[in-house]
Amino acid sequence: MSSSRTRVGVAGYGFIGRHLCQSINSHPEWGLELAFVWNRDGNKLADLPTSLVLQDLSRFADHAPDLIVECAHPSITVNHGEAFLNRADYLPLSVNALADGELAARLTQAAHSSGRRLFIPHGALIGLDNLVEVRDMWEAVTITFKKHPDNIDFSDSGISVDGINEATTIYDGPVRGIAKLFPRNVNTMTTCALATVGLDRCRAVLIADPALNVAIAEVRAEGKDGSVHESRKVQPVVGVSGTEMLAAQVGSVLRAAAVCPPGMNFV
Repeated sequence: MSSSRTRVGVAGYGFIGRHLCQSINSHPEWGLELAFVWNRDGNKLADLPTSLVLQDLSRFADHAPDLIVECAHPSITVNHGEAFLNRADYLPLSVNALADGELAARLTQAAHSSGRRLFIPHGALIGLDNLVEVRDMWEAVTITFKKHPDNIDFSDSGISVDGINEATTIYDGPVRGIAKLFPRNVNTMTTCALATVGLDRCRAVLIADPALNVAIAEVRAEGKDGSVHESRKVQPVVGVSGTEMLAAQVGSVLRAAAVCPPGMNFV
């Protein structure tokens, strides 16, 4: 590491990025410090010290980050992911960028070549560690999301929300396909696929249900030995994400930075 404190660069200063920056500044006991903050609209960084503001993301290395966290858009990984991994560890929160198999392979190769690490956040996925530990054992995996239509971003799908008056299956097929149609909604589906049988074999089901006022995520993994892993999470939803999203993302950053806060820790 470049100093006694892990230096974190943050790409994106929206809802998630702002919360992450505030959390790092509020918890010096974590041993983290901000290396830089970048945002597409630089005017939104006016509340930050000028020493932290990065105007040109391609100049990230000038700020010597140990870990870079993307909180903006999959295009950041497309355009800068390999360069990031040549100089720092990288945690893209927009996991759907890795639905591009060629990009995922290039990022993995870049990480191997530089000795850096590419981290995948768990998001809303329960039991990710258990799924990964026996990933070669899974024969079939299905991940299902159920949400109110208002909590699904249809803008990239070409699908009309009009006429959805009852529970309706919007998508049923490989995760690779849904990642392109609903990039803001299904990062956790991509994580599940990467952790288990891959994006072409992992089945994704998206159900829009106007009767729901919560978000439901269900996973069923069937093992070659007859074992079954099942999980179901039900939680309130704000926008397109569950209410625990912020805490989950900060938790992923702490694990990526190898931070164990004082007190009891679960590993």
